[in-house]
Amino acid sequence: MKTRMLHAMLPAGLGEEPVRWQQQKSARTRLRLVEAAIDCLVEGGYAGLTTQAVAERTGASRGSMHHHFPTRMDLVEAVVEHVFYQRMRLFLDDYLSNLARSSEAEMLEIASAAHWRSVHSREYSAYLELAVAARTDTELDQFFGPVARRYDDVWIAEMIESFPQWRDQWEQMKLASDLVSTVHMGMLLQHPVYGDARTERIHNLTNEVLRLIYANKVGV
Repeated sequence: MKTRMLHAMLPAGLGEEPVRWQQQKSARTRLRLVEAAIDCLVEGGYAGLTTQAVAERTGASRGSMHHHFPTRMDLVEAVVEHVFYQRMRLFLDDYLSNLARSSEAEMLEIASAAHWRSVHSREYSAYLELAVAARTDTELDQFFGPVARRYDDVWIAEMIESFPQWRDQWEQMKLASDLVSTVHMGMLLQHPVYGDARTERIHNLTNEVLRLIYANKVGV
């Protein structure tokens, strides 16, 4: 499951480990630039994601920066792919490690808890910045939109493959996933206003609804 999903979301340049030393060095440099670009995005928003800012943060020369990312949009494309890949990887590591120790009846709550932890990650912060900016920046949305839809398609396809017992309730499974993603984004953004107590109440309510969905008591 994990291998298939991550392979389907694999960014360019993260395939098989290069054999030659120079290729390995180049791959490490590219990854370092992408990671620095994510830091720029998280700290300064989409406007702060520039090749100049990344070069200054990493100490990369203009030539090295241009070699890996000739334009800002080349850098943006790499960041979008990397963010979605890392979101998938971090969630799966958490979810699958807990799923192995639990019953099928707890599957939805385990997934919900893992997703809630994932929205506090640096990768999710970067995702939010990109999602908001893509609403009004058509050039960004050319990269963000297709990758976002691929992420969703991979998730749906893999859930069908990995949990055949849910085939007859597949619409409920998708509803549960969509509910968690939507509620958690709102909870995260509203937490400074709501505080811990109100956020926890919403979290508990979400789990109650998930149990109803699992019991097939919520229409779709």
